[in-house]
This record gives sequence, C-alpha cells and structure tokens, in this order.
Amino acid sequence: MIAVCGTTGTAQAEPGDGELQFGYVLPETGQLAYLGPPQIESLKFAIQKINDAGGVLGKPVPTVVSSDEAGQEAVAAQSADRVLAAGVDAIVGAAASGMSLAFIDRVTGAGVVQCSGSNTAPTFTDYEDDGFYFRTVPSDALQGPILADVVRDDGHDRVALVARADDYGRGLMEATRKTLEERGATVTLAETYDPKATNFDQVAQQIENSRPDAAVVIAFEEGAQILQGMIESGIGPDQIGVYGADGLRSEELPSLVAPGQPERLSGMKGTAPASAENDQYVKDLKEFAPKLKELQFAPQVFDCVTTIALAAEKAESDDPGDYVKEMNGITKDGEKCNSFAACKELLADGRDIDYEGVSGPLNFTDKGEPGQATIEVYGYDDEGRLQTLRTETSQAEE
Repeated sequence: MIAVCGTTGTAQAEPGDGELQFGYVLPETGQLAYLGPPQIESLKFAIQKINDAGGVLGKPVPTVVSSDEAGQEAVAAQSADRVLAAGVDAIVGAAASGMSLAFIDRVTGAGVVQCSGSNTAPTFTDYEDDGFYFRTVPSDALQGPILADVVRDDGHDRVALVARADDYGRGLMEATRKTLEERGATVTLAETYDPKATNFDQVAQQIENSRPDAAVVIAFEEGAQILQGMIESGIGPDQIGVYGADGLRSEELPSLVAPGQPERLSGMKGTAPASAENDQYVKDLKEFAPKLKELQFAPQVFDCVTTIALAAEKAESDDPGDYVKEMNGITKDGEKCNSFAACKELLADGRDIDYEGVSGPLNFTDKGEPGQATIEVYGYDDEGRLQTLRTETSQAEE
C-alpha cells in the first residue's frame, strides 16, 4: 500500500526542482510493525520542525510518500519501486536490515539517497552503494562488544548464542562471539535458526543441551517463542543469564512471552542503540504524537531526515547527486549545532557545521555511518517492566 502523509505539498517531484521530497519504506504491518509508529511519527515530526524553520531551499518540505516494508522482501522491494516512481529525492528505511538489502540496489542505483535509522547489520559498512546509502544507527560491529561485556561483567563464563539466519542476526552474533572469546568466555553454542519457522522448541533445546550459564537470543518477534521454550525447559532468566538485543527491546515482550505473568522475564537484560537519551526530544515527540508508546529508533530516523535536509541546504540543491556529497561533512569538524533551524542559520552565514543529532553525535565516517555508538543496556525489573539500566559508548576502529 502506498500513501501520502505529512505536511503540505504533492507527492510528485523531480530531482533538482527545488523541492526536497521524502519517501519512506517502513513497517506498517509484519513482525516489526511495533517499530513502525516511532519511526514514522519521528519522520513526520522532523519534517514539521524543518518547515517551522522555513523549509528547505525556501520551500516547505512536501508530504512524505509512504509505503510498507511489511516484513517481506518482495513486498519491500515493490514498495521501494512505487516510492521511487513518485520522484522522491530520498528514501528513509527500511527498518530491518534484510528489508533494506532487498531494495538498496534499486534506490542507490537510481541515484537516490537512502537513509535508515535502524539498519544495524555490519554488511552495510562496505556495501557497494555508490555513496548513496547512509545510516544514523551504529553497526552491530559496535553493539556486539558491549553486549558481550554486559554478559561477562555479570560473571558468566559459558555462553550460548542463537540468532536469526539473516545479515542482522549473523553480524551481531559474530561480533558478540568474538568479544566473548577475547574476554575469556567459552561459547558453548553459536547457531542460527530460520526466523520463518513455526516452532522454535529445537532452538531452546540446543541452548539447554550446551549447558550454558547464560544465553544470548538475537531475534525479532519470534524471539518471544524462543524465550517461552527456554522458560519451559528450565533455562529462563531465573535459572541462567538471559540476554537480548535491539530486536527484542520492547515493553510488550514480557506479556508476549508469559501472558498474565510478565514477572517471568524479570532479570533479562539486553543492549540496543540508545533511544531515549535526549529528554527534550522525547518530550517534544510525545507532544507531537501523544499515542506513541515505543521510542526505539525514533531519534535515529529524525536524524536521517534532518541530515538530508541540511545537506540539501549546504549543497543549495535538492538533487541527490548534489547534496549526497555534503552528507558526511555536515556531521563533523564544524561549528556544533543541534537543530535544523540553528544549523540552517549557520549555513546561511557561510559556516561549516557539525550537526549533533538528537540520537547523539553522528560524526559520519567515510562509509556514511556513525563513528561511535551510544548503546543502551536495558533490563526487565521484578514486575517485568522495561528499564534503561545505563548507557555505554563504543568507538569505531580507524
């Protein structure tokens, strides 16, 4: 399904016509549908803030062309085709790394900028994208070591790892496994599973058979079934250390795993790119979208939109072939500014800027991704409520 939503304007645009047209391919349905509202609402909020500051190149940013990634590669690719056909200058999305990989060649091959606020698979760092793909979320090459450190700091020596058999799962599992072994842990199991399976009892059984004192589950929604199987097998959070990552970070997870007994997930921990560090942004977003519950990856999507808009201002062009050259530079080595309005004013004065995102410093590398990561360590308390325990910083290797 394709639709138009946002502020004023039309969905039809041509590159270089002076009007910066956004489109998105984000999860409105499918297993990651819970990640759709925070990303979509944050995108709309970013556009509102841009238009409140006079728009881009003297014109309001028009309504965003929207389409559903749906958790299916074929649907995501078709959605991207339809959004591209509307003449957009940039596409935000997809949410899932696998969905982005289903259409990245279509977008970047058309000379259109793609920016994701939640693609964490290491695959994208060296992907051949002609310089048109960006992400404001750090690679799992930065998250994995912190996840491993959390497990080791809790005193666990024998660790089982299970992950989705996709780029996200394999990438994060490998980064976590490497650091665990470097820190002296024994990895008792490192296996991927088919996320489209209908039964995950075998995954829980593999974990149990490896006799770990901790288990890391790298999953999306299907992880609830794996956790159910672990609890039924006597290897839940009250028996061993149980850890997840960003794909399982959800306030709803305890009720999905143990309906009516959310406390069964008490003690589980995990890591995810930090999403709630900026109190003012969170307050403003919730005023903009009062019904919003989940915030994961919302700041990163806001930063995708703002960075693209600032790049267009710097290039004095909405043509992706022009403004793409400014994307990396405006996130570092200039005068710091933390809003579109403030940065736009500096650009108008002819100054170089360093856009400090609402998700934290971006400092894009030459690969078009953050040079450092602020990672949240989350946990579920005695009543199964999601809490932020602390944040950690991870730096990309030069």
